[in-house]
Amino acid sequence: MLNQPVSILKGVGKVRQTSLHNIGIDTIGDLLNYYPRAYEDRTKFYNLSDFPEDTPVCIRATVGTSVRTALIHKGTTISKCKIFDEYGTIELTFFNRRFLEKQLFVGKEYVFFGKITTFNGKYQMSNPEFELVGRGKISGKILPIYPLTEGITRNFLADSMARALANTGEIIDDMPESIVKQYGLTPLDIALKNIHFPSSHQRLRDAINRLCFNELITYSSALAQFKSSIRSQSAPKMKVISLNPFLENLPYELTGAQKRAVNDIFEDMYSGYSMNRLVQGDVGSGKTVVAAAAAYLSALNGYQSAVIAPTEILALQHYKNFTNMFNGMDVRIALLVGSTSKKEKESIKSALANGEIDLLIGTHALLEDNVVFKNPALFVVDEQHRFGVAQRTKLSKKGQGCHTLVMSATPIPRTLTLIIYGELDVSIIDELPPGRQKIDTFFVNTGYDKRLYGFIKKLIAEGSQAYVVCPLALESEESDLASAEEYASFLQNNIFPDLSVAMLHGKLKAKEKQAIMERFKNKEIDILVSTTVVEVGVDVPNATLMIVRNAERFGLSQLHQLRGRVGRGSEKSYCILVSDTSNHETKERLNIMTKTSDGFKIAQEDLRLRGPGDFFGMAQHGLPKYNSIVNQADMRTVECAKEISEKIISSDPELKKPENQWLYKKVYHLRSKLGDSKLN
Repeated sequence: MLNQPVSILKGVGKVRQTSLHNIGIDTIGDLLNYYPRAYEDRTKFYNLSDFPEDTPVCIRATVGTSVRTALIHKGTTISKCKIFDEYGTIELTFFNRRFLEKQLFVGKEYVFFGKITTFNGKYQMSNPEFELVGRGKISGKILPIYPLTEGITRNFLADSMARALANTGEIIDDMPESIVKQYGLTPLDIALKNIHFPSSHQRLRDAINRLCFNELITYSSALAQFKSSIRSQSAPKMKVISLNPFLENLPYELTGAQKRAVNDIFEDMYSGYSMNRLVQGDVGSGKTVVAAAAAYLSALNGYQSAVIAPTEILALQHYKNFTNMFNGMDVRIALLVGSTSKKEKESIKSALANGEIDLLIGTHALLEDNVVFKNPALFVVDEQHRFGVAQRTKLSKKGQGCHTLVMSATPIPRTLTLIIYGELDVSIIDELPPGRQKIDTFFVNTGYDKRLYGFIKKLIAEGSQAYVVCPLALESEESDLASAEEYASFLQNNIFPDLSVAMLHGKLKAKEKQAIMERFKNKEIDILVSTTVVEVGVDVPNATLMIVRNAERFGLSQLHQLRGRVGRGSEKSYCILVSDTSNHETKERLNIMTKTSDGFKIAQEDLRLRGPGDFFGMAQHGLPKYNSIVNQADMRTVECAKEISEKIISSDPELKKPENQWLYKKVYHLRSKLGDSKLN
């Protein structure tokens, strides 16, 4: 039944069959595995004094006034009445529903379902669904919300799911019963029923965890195999060197965490097998010097290295930092970015091919086919979440069997790191270098703007500079969020006419962005209004104030990255998050930023509040996409899936044993979708 075409279902003709095909549904099995993206909880009732705004809710209330209908435009009518409970009163508004006068009666009690919004200072509910109390057709249920496409409605999809489940018969669960029982998993057929039509919140949670387990164990096993195959590849075996000359050239001593990371890297590069390591460290933890130590080892062994960064600004900063670290040492460094002149590019490429460059630093320009190394041994990818697996692979193929080091300043809880970056060995830098300033963080609403502008003036008068980050780059008619362009103009013309205000956003050309950052570094700009282009790695020690407008629009990890742009000098620094959100959960999330500066604690809190979804959303190009259901997994499910996949792969790397054929089929199918069906 699961392999039969979806067209066997009632109501699925040729047109709908095509529409379903467009969203990946061709068979009954595809349909049942097309999970809801969210759910409407119609089991919980709110009263008219305590309800979330702009969120669909169930209200039990009595009609207080008769329905009155008026013509507002040609062909458009508006009908209104008031409803009440013991806590308050609101107005109902309907459009083109004249017949309501015969359906809503004064004094009768109904259940209403819809969003409550504010209009002209008063609460109202527009076009709600409703029924008499006790009917139970629109309330008392948890209803699925599916991703839709043209020609496919929510009701049609739900009806088709019900028909498929009713006619499918027994669904074979290929996962061994021993695993299902050991981890307390819901049987597959029950999970499929409850993922689409949950009879309770607990059964929905159980269904989500079971189906997530299926996804994660397959994914984790495929990554474990990939990791095993990488470890078996040979790579340049480095001779042991003394790192003392490099360390003595630094104006500071490495932290214990940095030393451990360097030792991990050197052991990998001494082994003769390909290193594939992630160095994960908080903002300002000193990952760059760890990468420099690896490049130093490579250069002293007569090999070339490359460092690839996501932006020209960051690549240039790396070039300056590496040049300073290797000052007076025999390591030849070059910079290759998109804005490098054609003549200089050709010169650099020629020198690289001839072995006259030991360390090449650049952006995506390094991925071009005509960038050829003579004897490469090490590739370093900075801010690796900005690059896909395919891009990392293209870089590593420039030298077969090279060592790969990827760096990330996005803290992720260790359990998730093991899955998201399952193909990598991990070194964590969890100490900050001495001298890093603590950044005081505050969460305020726009009512504090006047005081905030005064604070900016005070700091700038004392010689400091400020960042102001907005979520949008250019003015948008569809949004009332302060755009960088609009807000920069407002600050310059209305608030700070005597100061220098500039704007930076991703749509500017690389040379323009670089020129603006250079002016900011040189203190020619007092206030830099920007989008998140300043998030990654930019280092301006004189900037002591970071203001984030509409802070609710950013994830905690992103806010933490932005906060890390200040506190890089000797002066006291501040981060101010500005938001008018009324959402309790969002307020709780933003308040976390005021309580801790530990990126890993922040990531753990984000995980607790929002689940793994945001982290799984970081899956890179070239990796299989998780089914959206994984975003709702709980951490125990993530940990159990990782545990069982590691146990199986460690004893049967190629999944050849009969008892592991169920997993072999899943992994084979997953990897075949990537054009890689080999399992060795």
